Amino acid sequence: MREGCRLECCFLRGYVTLARLARTARIPSCTQIIPLVNSRAINSTRQAARTRRLHVALVCNTAWAIYSYRQGFLRALNAAGAQVTVIAPRDRTFEPLTAMGCNCIDLHVASKGTNPLDDLRTLLVLFKHYRALKPDVVFHYTIKPNIYGSVAAWLARVPSVAVTTGLGYVFIQKSRAARVAKRLYRFAFRFPREVWFLNRDDEAAFKDQNLLAHPERARLLHGEGVDLEDFPFTPLPARAEFAFVLIGRLLWDKGVGEYVEAARQLRARYPHARFQLLGPVGVDNPSAISRDEVAAWEREGIIEYLGETADVRPYITDADCIVLPSYREGVPRTLMEASAMGRPIVATNVPGCREVVADGVNGLLCEARDADSLAASLARMLDLDLAVRAAMAERGRKKIEKEFDERVVVQRYRELIREITGSTF
Repeated sequence: MREGCRLECCFLRGYVTLARLARTARIPSCTQIIPLVNSRAINSTRQAARTRRLHVALVCNTAWAIYSYRQGFLRALNAAGAQVTVIAPRDRTFEPLTAMGCNCIDLHVASKGTNPLDDLRTLLVLFKHYRALKPDVVFHYTIKPNIYGSVAAWLARVPSVAVTTGLGYVFIQKSRAARVAKRLYRFAFRFPREVWFLNRDDEAAFKDQNLLAHPERARLLHGEGVDLEDFPFTPLPARAEFAFVLIGRLLWDKGVGEYVEAARQLRARYPHARFQLLGPVGVDNPSAISRDEVAAWEREGIIEYLGETADVRPYITDADCIVLPSYREGVPRTLMEASAMGRPIVATNVPGCREVVADGVNGLLCEARDADSLAASLARMLDLDLAVRAAMAERGRKKIEKEFDERVVVQRYRELIREITGSTF
């Protein structure tokens, strides 16, 4: 209850603060934002882009996600001589991002916090950055940058695009905090030039719950794509043992608990099966799993923890099957990468996962939040002979080539930037 009240305060205080900022900056009222963004701001942006280098900013709650998921977009911008600014909490990927030619700015984002002062501080910091940097367009990713960044960009008169990479706890949980977060979405999403969704279920959820003031601005991106050359097809390993790997941030919402319980059920029946986890623990997320919890599973002899890595390809190559029993996703990159490299998948029949996995074609689907259903699908995968799994692998690669080629996603970015700024890259 207290969490919900704090979020209520965040919403109410934030609205008051926005009103004060708008008066201070002499910015028109919300009802005037449509002509402001679509005519005056965009026309001035186009004129500026013709006389100076294109400047694009990307804002996220982790720099790691920008580096890991949007390298194709970054490479295209840098190759064209554009100025690229990444605004995100500092982590180990600042160095490789800088080496790519990006300007990196540290940003404090309390991803799992509900302190309204923290969130308003994030909004004000972004507002100041946008006023100082004057980017031609800003792309926001993840919930808090989407909400507070969209408002800050409007206050700074900078065109922005919101990319909903997944709906997370807002649609997984049925709490008062989630209801308040939806109100914040409804308020903030009147400002972006476009709102991109990675799957049809997420787009439909926003429209059905009236969270889009301008539903005509919604666009379906259908995932953020995979570099097919970076993730080449590799044959399945031919060996006696069988390795399952769950790749991703270790969150309860990713179905890690169900995966562990399914492993408990199957170890005695399939002694040659290994159940592995790969990804960071104790991350800044309300659903985070601690290192101590993982260590307890290791001591029990159920799970092998592989740590975290900047390059998942060797781990996918060594796996027989990739597992993701998530409660909800945008379009999970780990599944796209695994399928591109020719690995069968076991995943839950939820938004995002079912975009990548066709049941019985390139993997198997199970029910979410159901360890028994997951265990049955894992057992079914174990019982398939190598030829059947190899056929799944080949069909998975073809599906990724047809539906999730990163080049198609980069072209969508090109088209929108040209529409907003008049510049091509």
